[in-house]
Parts: sequence; C-alpha cells; structure tokens
Amino acid sequence: MIERLNKAFESRVRLGIMAVLVVNEWVDHARLKELLNVTDGNLASHLAALEELKYVQVRKRFIGKRPNTSYRSSVTGASAFRAHLEAIERLIPKT
Repeated sequence: MIERLNKAFESRVRLGIMAVLVVNEWVDHARLKELLNVTDGNLASHLAALEELKYVQVRKRFIGKRPNTSYRSSVTGASAFRAHLEAIERLIPKT
C-alpha cells in the first residue's frame, strides 16, 4: 500500500512547500520561510531537491535594486503531489 507514496514528500518541509506552491501562482523565498517557520538554509536545500526533480520552478529577478527569488509548482510537481495525497487517502480507512 505504501509503494504509491512519493519519497520526495516524506519530509514535512517538502510537504509544506508543495502544499503552499500548488495553491499559489508564485511565492517568494521570504514568504515560504515565514509560512513554514524554517531557516534559509533548510528551505534552500529542500527547494533544491524539489527543483532537481523538476517539481518546482524558480524565478530570479530584481524588484527595484533588491534580488527576489520566487517559486511555483511545475505541472509535474503538482501532479506528483496530488498523487501522493491520493495515496495517503487510500491508507485511511473509510468509516
């Protein structure tokens, strides 16, 4: 039964990242850090892992003179996340 769970989402941080990104168009690094209550380094390492899997897209730009990095879920990432949630739901007995 658990073979349908996606190992990429075993971490609560990655699960949180994807939960935020699938319901928002773009979310910047500072907002993700605030929502998930994690350090910059912790967030960056989890985002890098999700980016490597092509589950998130990154946009780097300047707003005025300040750099801004934003993220969004890719189509592949959103699909994988929804499949993971469906696998979790199958594990919960219906009453």
